[in-house]
Amino acid sequence: MVKIGNTELGEFPLLLAPMEDVSDPPFRALCKRNGCDMMYTEFISVEGLIRDADKSVQKLDIYDYERPIGIQIFGANLDSMTRAAEIVEEAKPEVLDINFGCPVKKVVCKMAGAGILQDIPRMVSLTEAIVKSTNLPVTVKTRLGWDDSTIYIEEVAERLQDVGIKALSIHGRTRKQMYKGEADWTKIGRIKENPRIHIPIFGNGDIDSPQKALEYKNRYGVDGIMIGRASIGNPWVFKQIKAYLKDGTIIDPPTLHDRVEAVKEHLSKSLEWKGMKLGVLEMRRHYTNYFRGLPNIKKFRSLLVTEHDPEILFQILDDIEEQYADIQLAAV
Repeated sequence: MVKIGNTELGEFPLLLAPMEDVSDPPFRALCKRNGCDMMYTEFISVEGLIRDADKSVQKLDIYDYERPIGIQIFGANLDSMTRAAEIVEEAKPEVLDINFGCPVKKVVCKMAGAGILQDIPRMVSLTEAIVKSTNLPVTVKTRLGWDDSTIYIEEVAERLQDVGIKALSIHGRTRKQMYKGEADWTKIGRIKENPRIHIPIFGNGDIDSPQKALEYKNRYGVDGIMIGRASIGNPWVFKQIKAYLKDGTIIDPPTLHDRVEAVKEHLSKSLEWKGMKLGVLEMRRHYTNYFRGLPNIKKFRSLLVTEHDPEILFQILDDIEEQYADIQLAAV
C-alpha cells in the first residue's frame, strides 16, 4: 500500500500532474470519476497567495469528492514560501506539494520552479523550512536537473527525504529539454533501487498508453505514475491504464457520445466555477484535444473557439454528435 503521510493511495496509484490552466476543479472532476487516485491543483504563486490575489486564492478551492488532493505552490523567497504554507494548511488538503520542476522562463528566471535546480543547497534548505512550518505532509515535484551536466537527482532525492518530504515525483527530463525529446526514466529507476530511499517515488513523463504504463512500472519499479499531457482531452486514460494493469484488459476508447458528454460537463463546471466570461474563454484550449482525430472537425472547432454564448456552445456540441454519429472513433 502506497501512503503519503497517513493517506493511503492504493497499491500503484495514478496521479494527475499539476498543470497550469488545465488541472482546475472542472477538469479534476472528470479525472477523478475516471479513476485518478491523487490529484494536484494548478501550481499557485506564493507571492500571489500572501498578497491575497484573486487568481491565486481561487486555486485553493478543493472539494470533498476530489480527495485525496495536493495543493502545489511555487516561489523562491523563504519567508513567502513559509507564509504561503500556512495559508495552504487552512485549505485542508491532504498534501502540500512544492513545484521545483516548472521550466517556463518567467518562473525559472526568479529561481523558482526548475530554476532552483541551479542551486541544490538552496532547494534543500527551502524544502526543510517548509516541512518545519506546516503540519501537512510535504511532497516535491522536480526534474532530473537543470541540464545534462547538472543531473544530481539521485543525491537530491536522498537530501530531500532527509529533511522530511513524504514523497517525490520526478519528471524524466532536464529543464533545458523543456518537453522535448524522450523522458529518461533510468535515473528514476536508480532512485528506487537505492536502499536508503523509503518514501514513495512517482515517475512522470511520456506515459501515454496503458501498455507503456505497465512497461515502465515493471522496468523502473516506481511506486506510481504521474500523468500530465496524456490526460488533456482524455480523462479516460486513468481508467484505461488501471484496467490494463489489473488483468491486461483493453478498454474501448471513448465513443463520440462519451466525448461530447465530457465536454458538456467540463464546460458546465467551468462556467459554474469561473463565471460565464472566463468559463467560456478558458474552455477554448480544451476542444481540440477532446475532438482530436475527427475528420474535418476544423469548422466546428472554429465555432467553439469564437462563440461567447454558452447556450450556442452546447448546441454546437449537439451538432457535432449528430454530424459524426456514424463514425467509429476506435478507427480514427
